[in-house]
Amino acid sequence: MDVVELDRIAVREAVRVVELARGGDDGDWARDTPCAGWDLRRLVAHMTAQHHGFAAAARGVGGEPEHWREPAGTGEPARAHRAAADAVLAAFAEPGVPEREFVLPELGGGFAGRMAIGFHFVDYVVHAWDVAATLGVRLRLADEVLAAALSVARRVPADPAGRGPGFAFAPALRVPEGAGPLEETLRLLGREPQAWPGTGG
Repeated sequence: MDVVELDRIAVREAVRVVELARGGDDGDWARDTPCAGWDLRRLVAHMTAQHHGFAAAARGVGGEPEHWREPAGTGEPARAHRAAADAVLAAFAEPGVPEREFVLPELGGGFAGRMAIGFHFVDYVVHAWDVAATLGVRLRLADEVLAAALSVARRVPADPAGRGPGFAFAPALRVPEGAGPLEETLRLLGREPQAWPGTGG
């Protein structure tokens, strides 16, 4: 599978698990997540903003800050997230997108489209897991998708100076011998799957 198809699979799985959330401010949306300091509502707002930002980058306007802003006060976070997911998948599916340059301000500038879509892909494998872990459900991602995500995760720079608060990923964690591809991906990108049992990590 090419990276656009891999990304589509990861994004659709993220949509599926987000839509399992129930209740209002005192329900699932108020649960703590593996993203320290964020409840589920804030995590999904971040995911929604990232979809809009990457869609803008695919259209050549990723350098404009308004495309990356988190939605304020949405009463239906799952619906807003699904609309943003549809927007980014439509943008990535346009002819020639993998050959375009994407401007990604959070990552410091311009990147080849194929590489940028790879960043989005691994991010949504991890964020789908974040949501699944929050809700105590398992991911439904095929082994070949998880193996592709691991390949991307292994190429993410692990320099501690570029990890932690204010950066895309937390510091990498030790990967135990025999870890599967999802667990290794999560640990390389700063997640502790053993703290969130039952999610397939």
